[in-house]
Amino acid sequence: MEIAVKQIRNLNTVNRKEWNQLNINGNPFLQYDFLNGLEQFKCLEGHGWEPCHLIATNGKKLVGALPLYIKDNSYGEFVFDWSWADAYERAGGKYYPKLVSAIPFTPVCGPRILTNNSLAGIDDIKALIIKAAIGFADYAQISSFHCLFTQPDDREALAKHGMLLRKTCQFHWRNRDYRDFDDFLESMTSKRRKQIKRERKKIKEDNIEILRLRGAEITEEQWTVFYEFYCATFYKRWGNPRLSLDFFLNLSGNLPDNTLLILAKQDSEYIAGAFAMLSDTTLYGRHWGCGRHLTNLHFELCYYQTIEYCLENRLRSVDAGVQGEHKINRGFDPVSMVSGHWIRHPGFRTAIDKYLQQETAEMNSYIRTLEAHSPYKNKDDSQA
Repeated sequence: MEIAVKQIRNLNTVNRKEWNQLNINGNPFLQYDFLNGLEQFKCLEGHGWEPCHLIATNGKKLVGALPLYIKDNSYGEFVFDWSWADAYERAGGKYYPKLVSAIPFTPVCGPRILTNNSLAGIDDIKALIIKAAIGFADYAQISSFHCLFTQPDDREALAKHGMLLRKTCQFHWRNRDYRDFDDFLESMTSKRRKQIKRERKKIKEDNIEILRLRGAEITEEQWTVFYEFYCATFYKRWGNPRLSLDFFLNLSGNLPDNTLLILAKQDSEYIAGAFAMLSDTTLYGRHWGCGRHLTNLHFELCYYQTIEYCLENRLRSVDAGVQGEHKINRGFDPVSMVSGHWIRHPGFRTAIDKYLQQETAEMNSYIRTLEAHSPYKNKDDSQA
């Protein structure tokens, strides 16, 4: 039967089981309940993310998909193209709306062109989906289509269809088969090892109690407390919060094995919290907030507690996301990420292509510089 690709406006029209049988590779952000939760609990409204997902079907069976959104801004993407938009519009064009395939508000690498790998003809399905996305953008005279934080096989497929590739940098901690946190510290230079010990000692001296809770263990009261911290951080830095309390509550019920909340208490009062998601191999640090500022508390909850959790549960890495060279001194390595970009206007595409050639050389140099400041005794370990 012929495979058909169509556009849908919300995920609740898709069979949950069939979606989760696509090659999401255990990525919790691609789980049906995470993506559908963003829509169901009003996290996208007012923030410029309008769902227009592409699905490929063979008869009634779902065989492929592309999480896709119409964007009227570039917030919540973390592959920054504000300068592109400015240049395009100064030249008389209209950069927005644009098409974006990404996890909203989440700079996490993973599959974007999803397929059911139990079926034959996967490459053909991917090609149909990419052609459909580009065709939609071209037909609607949308300026561009962006596929963000892609995994290697998706990058190859995108490049075959003429999409430009852009390199950015993230920071990940890697478990090099450490026995425990002390063994991890022993792999570092004396200066950095002493720094981390001082920072953790201050937390103990302040009598901070740390709780690490998996989804099913998290009470509504604890989610509510964390949500207050989360909102306070957003109001202070970025404006209105993106995620709703109902969205977080839904994670405990529908994705309990993928959800982790780290809370800090002092004098029996919750004072800070960090939210993370889990796969079988990776802890993804996502959001943090506090009601009381204490020195080193952010480092403890977002870095050292997540590293300890990975060590205790034999996970391979902590994905700490974009930005923050201070993560290097605390054991995180710079990791390159690649996104794909289709530009409709030929002249603008040529200009972006030239820009990316220069930017890629600069990004490679930046990553090499960061690697030279590795905190590990054997600097080759940071590139392993």
